[in-house]
Amino acid sequence: MGGKRAWEGKFFHFCAAGLIVFLLSGCMTSKKEFNQTLTQETAAGKAAKPGESANPACELLLSSRKFWQRGDYASSLKESQRVMALPGKNPPKDQALFQMGLIHAHLDNPQRDFGKALEFFKRIVREYPQSPLAEEARVWAGVLQENEKLSQVIEKSKQVDIAVEEKKREKAR
Repeated sequence: MGGKRAWEGKFFHFCAAGLIVFLLSGCMTSKKEFNQTLTQETAAGKAAKPGESANPACELLLSSRKFWQRGDYASSLKESQRVMALPGKNPPKDQALFQMGLIHAHLDNPQRDFGKALEFFKRIVREYPQSPLAEEARVWAGVLQENEKLSQVIEKSKQVDIAVEEKKREKAR
């Protein structure tokens, strides 16, 4: 039994490592696309008046990404939430939701919450089905759900192992 549990633990770590690789590769693509969009909007003549942002949502998202890259997850989350508080249902809101999902799923975030991350990704799929991020959010949601299932299987396996060990001890007496 000990060998099986060790393999399950390795499998869990393997899945977690795969999730991290997927996260990093997806973030690089999203960041590149986001920066291109921001550059195009600025070049398209959406110049701001002095002291005003050309697109407050894009500025907030850019700020959120900078905080995220520095590991300041709380500030990154706050900036993304500010985008969500802006009026209307603008396309940058799907990016803000995606960013919040990434923040909550990030393994270096001490306040990570896979459940909240899952909800943000599901929300993108539900509220912004035409978004270029919808398919990536759907994949993230699937990975997080699979991770939860594996965690439950591992926990049940641990409980079974404990029960078996207790029965062995009782028989030994």
